Amino acid sequence: MSETGMPEGTKLGTIGDEVIFENDTIRVWKLELQPGEIQAWHQHDLPYLVVPLTEGDNVMRFADGRLKPTAEKPGEALWREPGMPHELENVGTARYANILVEFKSVVKPA
Repeated sequence: MSETGMPEGTKLGTIGDEVIFENDTIRVWKLELQPGEIQAWHQHDLPYLVVPLTEGDNVMRFADGRLKPTAEKPGEALWREPGMPHELENVGTARYANILVEFKSVVKPA
């Protein structure tokens, strides 16, 4: 994990390991990180929902150098808005897995 933010010239990676479902409205990703593993720098351009499948002891590092520790529980639903690039490190001692749902279109109440 970088110490000062995203290195200049970094090529952004994918949102997850693989897309497991997609239609006109949503895209669903699966992600798995082993202890100490780091998900490559990536950026969310769409609002999304994260549903942890396992407990997660992770750290998100943002392009501007900010850190955000996360302590996720299986079955939670975590809403997130699009934002700046970040990487995710599993700092725990167990495998971390989640399902991430990107919303291609969001219907706002009238």
